[in-house]
Amino acid sequence: MVTPGDVVAVVGAGPIGLAAMLTAQLYTPRLIVAIDLDGGRLESARRFGADVVINNGREDAVALVMELTDGLGADVAFEAVGVQPTFELATELIRPCGRVANIGVHGKPVTLHLEKLWIRDVTVTTGLVDTFSIPQLMKLVLSGRLDPSLFISHRFPLADTMAAYDTFSDAATSGALKVVLQGPESVGVAPAKLVAASVAG
Repeated sequence: MVTPGDVVAVVGAGPIGLAAMLTAQLYTPRLIVAIDLDGGRLESARRFGADVVINNGREDAVALVMELTDGLGADVAFEAVGVQPTFELATELIRPCGRVANIGVHGKPVTLHLEKLWIRDVTVTTGLVDTFSIPQLMKLVLSGRLDPSLFISHRFPLADTMAAYDTFSDAATSGALKVVLQGPESVGVAPAKLVAASVAG
């Protein structure tokens, strides 16, 4: 999906969008642009590799992306929310012959504006996460090329499981991305290996 030198726009800076930003860097894009309504999520996006952040509640995301790309648009746009407005925004950000990856989970129908997209030869892909890339991702984590510990925003001992759930369920206030419950056996384990082990197990 991402190729070297691409301009990548990620609509939605929650955990799914942040994962897209983190892994997009493996393909050496020219620019990663994060777009969200929440200032805290946009701060996280910078830690995950975003070069430019846009609060589309206060700024015109389409105009800014066009300005960054000499009026062409992004090469790749990830829709990482799963609602009609963000899907439409992703399709508006894309350049002719660009690629839109719908990785947000949709619970309701959305409109596909083929009357605008077909003439621009835009490719739209969809799909749930599968296990195909897990072996490769695990190798990248263990070699230090990917650091999934960036997702850990809170840590709790097992005894505080209910507090951990409360924190995670109120992510808008707590800023929670991923909450880790730690047993005595995980104390002192390197964060990347801890996450890798939890994913593998």
